[in-house]
Amino acid sequence: QVQLVESGGGLVQAGASLRLTCAASGRGFSNYAMGWFRQAPGKEREFVASISASGLTESFARSVQGRFAISRDNAKNTVYLQMSNLRPGYTAIYYCAATTVRDAVIDDADSYTWGQGPQVTVSS
Repeated sequence: QVQLVESGGGLVQAGASLRLTCAASGRGFSNYAMGWFRQAPGKEREFVASISASGLTESFARSVQGRFAISRDNAKNTVYLQMSNLRPGYTAIYYCAATTVRDAVIDDADSYTWGQGPQVTVSS
């Protein structure tokens, strides 16, 4: 089982880039599919991006395709979310997630391990 600690959130202006980091502690990181979700005020938590345990397969929500990139470094037990050309509509709490149940993190599943969800705020 792993524990997830996120960093890299903050306040940025529209058009800026930001990289979120999710650092995992514990055993077996290379066996986990990893991903990111976000929750905006007044809305349900929604899928953002996923990467398979091997790092070879990536998935993105249609709303962020072409703007976000996901990557992982299994030697460092770390997954990243690179966000480019940020818009105010991306303001949300961003959660890192991990699972060994399937090789993708897409659904908001009860079985996932979650990070603490730092805030990302994009101003106009």
